[in-house]
Amino acid sequence: MFVGRRHWKLWFVIAFALGLLVLGVLVTFGFTTLVRAVINHQVALRKGGQSFGWWSKPPVEPIIRIFVYNVTNADEFLNNGTKPVLDELGPYVYVQTWEKVNIVENPNGTISYNQKRVYIFDEEQSEGTEDDVVIVPNIPMLSATSQSKHAARFLRLAMASIMDILKIKPFVEVSVGQLLWGYEDPLLKLAKDVVPKEQKLPYEEFGLMYGKNSTSKDRVTIWSGVDDITKYGIIDKYNGRSHQTHWLSEQCNRLNGTDGSIFPPHITKNTTLHVYEKDLCRLLPLSFEKEVTVRNGVQGYRFSPAPDVFASVDINKDNMCYCPAGPPCAPNGMFNVSLCQYDSPILLSFPHFYLADQSLRNAVEGISPPEKEKHQLFIDVQPEMGTALRARARIQINLAVSQVVDIKQVANFPDIVFPILWFEEGIDSLPDPILDLMKVATTVPPKAKFVLTIALFAIGGFLFVIAVFCLVRKSHRQSTLHLEGSNYLATASIDQAKKKAKLENGSHTN
Repeated sequence: MFVGRRHWKLWFVIAFALGLLVLGVLVTFGFTTLVRAVINHQVALRKGGQSFGWWSKPPVEPIIRIFVYNVTNADEFLNNGTKPVLDELGPYVYVQTWEKVNIVENPNGTISYNQKRVYIFDEEQSEGTEDDVVIVPNIPMLSATSQSKHAARFLRLAMASIMDILKIKPFVEVSVGQLLWGYEDPLLKLAKDVVPKEQKLPYEEFGLMYGKNSTSKDRVTIWSGVDDITKYGIIDKYNGRSHQTHWLSEQCNRLNGTDGSIFPPHITKNTTLHVYEKDLCRLLPLSFEKEVTVRNGVQGYRFSPAPDVFASVDINKDNMCYCPAGPPCAPNGMFNVSLCQYDSPILLSFPHFYLADQSLRNAVEGISPPEKEKHQLFIDVQPEMGTALRARARIQINLAVSQVVDIKQVANFPDIVFPILWFEEGIDSLPDPILDLMKVATTVPPKAKFVLTIALFAIGGFLFVIAVFCLVRKSHRQSTLHLEGSNYLATASIDQAKKKAKLENGSHTN
């Protein structure tokens, strides 16, 4: 009891020091988990939350730059069989605003919405105007003739007569605005009157971006991440369906990717990101390419498609599922989207046939060799938060034209993949306040963990050593004092004994 009362302060210091050391261990192994839990809570889409506001109405203005291939020798190409000579015009730049509308939170942890996009032409950034006149392949006509190649001959002859009457030609002269947003086409007008209602196309004009400058009718349902952060932003249903119906396998028909703006957080270099775009008709897998730094010093990972993503089935056998009609399939570097484009023979590729066969570019003149920096598709992502920092979606639209000898208008039109245009869509950066917040959220916790760990181990270890040293020293001093006391008592006893003996000896002498 004496020792306990004497040393209770030292024992308290030792207990406190041990507590600091235990806390240091917990910080070392549990701090990251705690920080990630906080990030998960903040990132998940909750109505009224900051992330929900940024997601529903992004504080950015995505830009789309469009480059049109103007055909400069259409007559010579048709009459003399020379190569088509293309003149790349543009960019024609549009600033966009995005907004999710008709948002509904579902009981199963998903959110349904419609996407609203508004495109505003930016003349200052553009090289030309929407009134620029271009000569391009007549896509509705060439789609119809290519589809009739294997039909009965009398149908092809009838089609040739109809085209004669309507004065339809293989090339059309239209403005850039008409090519993009729509113009009245004689074939579509005829189809509107004669084709059965259930087979009619869902539009009355033809334009490569017809109907996009509005609120989409497509109903998208994604996971909010509130209950399971690993599903954050991933599509659950698209127009009520969880899978496509075009392709040959469940794997290729999957829709469970994101729209490319958000991804489940805590991304590593081994993660494969999946982006779903309706016009592409499939998930586009993206793999880690390199580390990048964007504005304000925010660190990110760049993800891009693998070189064989659009490879021919001879090179990438996994792409066989995207060839439901069987060989011959799309040429190397191309992706056939005709099944989800009303059977129009549309092939997508990267701009300037990047990652595609050289023969495709050799079939035309006027297209410069592809450059990775100008023509690659990529997304830069902040890995911990799963937010897109910068993106470039670059795609080229091509028309696969088939020669049909029974239709005189295209009898001299060879089998060719004809480039129409390519576009670059994306964002250059997020606003500074978001980047600053992102930098704080991703750089401060690791520094705080390091400082806190060092401080806890240093202070705890120092206090523990000092307290133990003092305790040992006091114990040693008490032992010494006790020994000295014992020696003193022993000496005193001996002296008393001696004195007593002398006294006794003296009494005997007397």
